[in-house]
Amino acid sequence: MGRRGRRYRGRMGPDRPEHRVNHRIRFPTIRVVAEDGSVIGVMTPDEGRALAREQGLDLVEVAPRARPPVCRILDYGKFKYERSKAESKSKSSKPSVKTVKLRPKTDDHDLETKLGRARKFLKRGDKVRLVMRMRGRERAYPQRWVQMMREHFDEHLSDLATVTDRPSAQGRAISMLVEPTS
Repeated sequence: MGRRGRRYRGRMGPDRPEHRVNHRIRFPTIRVVAEDGSVIGVMTPDEGRALAREQGLDLVEVAPRARPPVCRILDYGKFKYERSKAESKSKSSKPSVKTVKLRPKTDDHDLETKLGRARKFLKRGDKVRLVMRMRGRERAYPQRWVQMMREHFDEHLSDLATVTDRPSAQGRAISMLVEPTS
């Protein structure tokens, strides 16, 4: 069977909506819940749609795996909007870890630019992982580069952040994790 013949057995396909709404509900009986959360009772989908239509709302399947499936009478557009708003809020409130890559031979101006970017991330509330990548003979002197990272941190970022994970060698790189002070 080729790619076009692939089917989604019982699961939601890639282009299907997350919730079944109104005429897409195909169960013989459903449990209907009112907009305020009170249970109306078990009935056919046609009766549930009629109740929703009287109120100018939609019948939305909220628990398809329950027996009988639970459907709620509500404004589907408002429901989708509030759900997307909550998802975006939960994504934006999590501090992420940003990586700033350095090299032992990074010039002073480039170093200031990269550490300025790290300052911006720290002010925004993100954690920053400083990574010093080493090549060739640079790998023979890891302590020199660890000392260099500490000096750069003390010089540029110590007023905004504290070291969470001290500099440590990991293969061809030395990394250090800093997070903003509260």
